[in-house]
Amino acid sequence: MVTTTRWLELTDAIVGHGRGGGTPTPETWAAASIDVLGVAGAGIALMSGPRSGPLSASDPAAHVLEDLQYTLRQGPCVDAFRTGDAVSEDDVEANMDRWPAFTPPLVQAGMGAVFAFPLALGGARQGALTLYQQTPGPLADQQQADAFAVAQIASLAVLEMQAGSPPERWADGLAEAADCHAKIHQASGMVAVQLGIGVDAAYVRLRSHAYAEDRALADVARDVVARRLRFNQS
Repeated sequence: MVTTTRWLELTDAIVGHGRGGGTPTPETWAAASIDVLGVAGAGIALMSGPRSGPLSASDPAAHVLEDLQYTLRQGPCVDAFRTGDAVSEDDVEANMDRWPAFTPPLVQAGMGAVFAFPLALGGARQGALTLYQQTPGPLADQQQADAFAVAQIASLAVLEMQAGSPPERWADGLAEAADCHAKIHQASGMVAVQLGIGVDAAYVRLRSHAYAEDRALADVARDVVARRLRFNQS
């Protein structure tokens, strides 16, 4: 359990204005999670209802891993959603058979441990928060407690955003976040091809360009996907 003070700190970091002001949006939640939890990557996926899918990811590697879990229907995120319990794998290379299709890409991405926490309120499960760690080993006790809190904070935020929307579709803010997730992922791949670099490096270039131009990363990604913006080798 976390204290009330810590809960408020986590809430401000995840869904508040603790990341430089502006309107808080779901696509920032995973990136904020790695800051407060001290892990290498994070992803949030909604897995209930017809509009389920990856919602937020901290970086290109997490984007790919979240997409794989959802597509393969295999991995800690899927298990956490199905069971309603936290799922952990402290040493993925030592347990390659646990998720036979998902673990090899996880190892190739340089991850040594992975953890997932259900997004759930009462008996209603919405999805899961997945945390990626480069070195094998468990989360520290405080990280574990904070991760449970972050998952619940995200659940509350999703519930609040979804209130009043038909159950067969996501609320506008959640749908926009899912679209943003896909566009940033696609744009990173396009920039990687244009510059002949890795997807991680392309993501950094995207973010650097957005910062230099004082623009939202999502807007820059949409311009790249629409071919209004092209990155040239220099």
